[in-house]
Amino acid sequence: MSNFDVIIIGAGAAGLHCAATAGYRGKRVLLLDNAKKAGRKILISGGGRCNFTNYNIEPSAFICGNKHFVKSALSRYTQWDFIAMVDKYQIAYHEKTLGQLFCDDSAKDIVNMLESECSNANVTTQLRTEIAAITKTDSGYDITTNEGKFQAPSLVIATGGLSMPKLGATPFGYKVAQQFGLTVTDTCAGLVPFTWQNNDKEDYENLSGISLPASVTCENGVNFSEDMLFTHRGLSGPVMLQVSSYWNPGEAITIDLLPSDNLEALLNQARETNPKQALKTCLGQHLPKRFIELLIGLKKLNDKPLNQFNDKELTAISDYFHQWTIKPNGTEGYRTAEVTLGGIDTDELSSKTMEAKNVAGLYFIGEVVDVSGWLGGYNFQWAWASGWAAGQAV
Repeated sequence: MSNFDVIIIGAGAAGLHCAATAGYRGKRVLLLDNAKKAGRKILISGGGRCNFTNYNIEPSAFICGNKHFVKSALSRYTQWDFIAMVDKYQIAYHEKTLGQLFCDDSAKDIVNMLESECSNANVTTQLRTEIAAITKTDSGYDITTNEGKFQAPSLVIATGGLSMPKLGATPFGYKVAQQFGLTVTDTCAGLVPFTWQNNDKEDYENLSGISLPASVTCENGVNFSEDMLFTHRGLSGPVMLQVSSYWNPGEAITIDLLPSDNLEALLNQARETNPKQALKTCLGQHLPKRFIELLIGLKKLNDKPLNQFNDKELTAISDYFHQWTIKPNGTEGYRTAEVTLGGIDTDELSSKTMEAKNVAGLYFIGEVVDVSGWLGGYNFQWAWASGWAAGQAV
């Protein structure tokens, strides 16, 4: 049996960063993963350019059963700390929108950086390794794998959630938590596109590919404003992914399709200056023409000259576009979800170290924990911060 100071299971964002952090402290670290490559989710993130953090990290941008839980880790390892490491490796990056930072070249730059950090910190990395059993002993944890047995006083679980099963996502981390008596909260897909109800699919699927700015509000009042994308299956785009994390099945969402304009004022002005202009023509100057044509075809709009509409009718048209209401059938689920909502109950963990309060030497970091951030680099920052916190403690 090989002995280490700490064994980390999961060579993703959190696991890699935790391993390097602990290794630099002089700990003998073993990093295990069943994949052929480390950092699989990093590699495909951000369209292959990895949205590795955000300038605007705030605890309020995270969903968690305990809203205070994330504060300690995020304040002790900040976005500026990670950016400093990116700068040290001379990785070129840019801000896209809303503080989101992406690699100029490739997400491989981030994975290569983390692997270099692990190498410099003398971390032993072993991929293609299946975990057969985890046993608690007086001296720590015995890990039985297809590549032999390993022992360490500290064990860190960094195996992620259920999102993107094609990348090998499994409930492994939740099962380990349950094995040691920790509570796991209900999980579901987050940051995920919505799907149409059958009747809406018939009506709107031909709008696939149309993108426009929108402000979307859930029934609970949560609101986001970003781009919305029509797809064959439903509604996507950054704004819908954001809202999906706060949406509950059966609820409707209200969409302002002209968040930067007052459509009623625009319609009244157009009626005064060009009274014989068709409604279709006027609306087509502010909204996608295919969308307007479809609504007329569905008889949701009556196309006639503007001077044939009274004030009440123009108000109703304006309200329709500023408060377009859709009740999604559901979401696309874990298949395309960027994160898993729910996970290891944070009441079970120390917010400072990520160690289980009632199981000495057992730590949980990253997505496996009941912490989910907004779209835009927030979830990676949680991976870096929680990984660093555990890496400082093991």
